[in-house]
Amino acid sequence: MNSEFVKGLQNILCGEAIFLNEPMSEHTSFKIGGPAEVFLEITTMEELLKVTDFCRKEGVRFFVLGNGSNLLVADEGLEGVIIHLSGKLAGARMDGDIIRAGAGLSLSALALFAAEKELTGLEFASGIPGSVGGAICMNAGAYGGEMKDVVEGVYVLTDGMLKYFSAEDMEFSYRHSILSELKNAIVVTADFKLMPGKKEEILSKIDELTEKRREKQPLEYPSAGSTFKRPETGYASQLIEEAGLKGTRIGGAEVSKKHSGFIINADNATANDVKELIAYVRKVVEEKSGVKLSPEVKML
Repeated sequence: MNSEFVKGLQNILCGEAIFLNEPMSEHTSFKIGGPAEVFLEITTMEELLKVTDFCRKEGVRFFVLGNGSNLLVADEGLEGVIIHLSGKLAGARMDGDIIRAGAGLSLSALALFAAEKELTGLEFASGIPGSVGGAICMNAGAYGGEMKDVVEGVYVLTDGMLKYFSAEDMEFSYRHSILSELKNAIVVTADFKLMPGKKEEILSKIDELTEKRREKQPLEYPSAGSTFKRPETGYASQLIEEAGLKGTRIGGAEVSKKHSGFIINADNATANDVKELIAYVRKVVEEKSGVKLSPEVKML
């Protein structure tokens, strides 16, 4: 990375927020990924505006990272800048009867915050291993709930300007929002409208869903959650299992024996192992069933 570019970043951020050649395997739930050329911890809206503006002016690519839970990073690493949202951009507070949450906040922390405030509706999100920003971009969901059910509005940084999108503006659909089409759009904060509930009942529901996940999903291995989107007919896991692919392995990557919808890092898998296994699963499933599976995992 150009030393002048790094000096420019040092004029915006303190040195402790700037990391060079940071291993991305430490920042993804897959525990896979080579070094990021520049990795930044951004804690305020002001810092985010200045850094993204500086990157655009210098022609340097940047990517905003949440919990890294739906991400496969190349073994060779990444050029450019990785922006990780933390501090004030990973907190939550009440604004009247609305929860306003930063994009960097984990969904599990958000669900527990709502429980403490005796607000129900986010229990489904408690076990999704992502951040608020990433979950909104892809309209994450589980156990009958989705982000579209609870989001009131979203504050998005796009083209250097902060814009407000109502829930209707977001055009939520299955694993999709309008942000999928907006280049360099960054979720900054989101407003959640929930219903009053009893803390004990909310926590009990969270515990119940946590236990369901533990029983059915290979949480003991690093993964990126569900590897494939749900096809128009049937379920990806069912199609993979019917194709005889459960337990199939390439290198250290494996189709989970516990839940075939998950590709897991079973033994020091590389990104290339995972990519090859995804391609193989898609090929065999299409040959056997005629269904084309689409990966849910984002690849960098």
